[in-house]
Amino acid sequence: MTVDTYRPRRSVLYIPASNDKALAKIGSLACDAVIIDLEDAVLPADKAAARDKVAGILADRERRCEMVVRINALASEWGADDLLAVAKAEPDGILLPKIGTPRDILEAGDLLDDNFAPDSVKLWAMVETPKALLNIGAIAELGRDPASRLACFVAGTNDLVKATGILATPDRRYLMPWLMQLVLAARAGGLDVIDGVANDFRDLDAFAGECSEAAAMGFDGKSLIHPAQIEAANRAFSPSAEALTRARAIWDAFARPENAGKGVIALDGRMVERLHLAQAEKLLAKAAIIGA
Repeated sequence: MTVDTYRPRRSVLYIPASNDKALAKIGSLACDAVIIDLEDAVLPADKAAARDKVAGILADRERRCEMVVRINALASEWGADDLLAVAKAEPDGILLPKIGTPRDILEAGDLLDDNFAPDSVKLWAMVETPKALLNIGAIAELGRDPASRLACFVAGTNDLVKATGILATPDRRYLMPWLMQLVLAARAGGLDVIDGVANDFRDLDAFAGECSEAAAMGFDGKSLIHPAQIEAANRAFSPSAEALTRARAIWDAFARPENAGKGVIALDGRMVERLHLAQAEKLLAKAAIIGA
């Protein structure tokens, strides 16, 4: 991901495809992305009807945010039909659940290619199984090949807790090693990576703390289950005023004539390298895009 292709994904809100009231509010939401959910949030008896609604939901081209659809697993009885129907509606992304190996991404991409889905339809991948974590490096490597369509990882923390039997503590101490592994793999593959949900949407203070922690860990954003969580996520994953001030100071310092061509300079008693300038430029460009 480069600044030129940067798309903010600070707040990624799940909305069940069966919830008409919530769907009607998408245009008024301040989140960066919405995931229309055909999987966990929809009962088996309602899945076909929910799938049929997707085209109408995505037809609103006035929508403000990125639109992604989570389909059912390709191995399920609904998955292949979901993928083809959703692709025809041309969402920004299709979120694949229960991935385990690179082949899961490649098979989905082949289906999209064979059915002439435009290149703009990207693939997102839920990382929610032990198998996916064991193969995460190879899966992430697909991000280096645009033909794979892979653009983003989403942590499925609830499913990881269920699958492994670890204790789900408020500080997520037993999840941390895997979350950091996921961030590292995403960066190696040039992918965005979204942290998992916080289940207690009423405790906004705890949620804000979890967002701040996730931002410090290197995540690009947080997946949400309630609109009340949007503001805290946007704030946590936006550059702070202090960080922006520092970035501008670095940019200004390297722009001075006396520093032209220098690889290293001193600024406020600290050594600053050209790599810090690149980081500052990236931060300032992202801030401009999100209006920070």
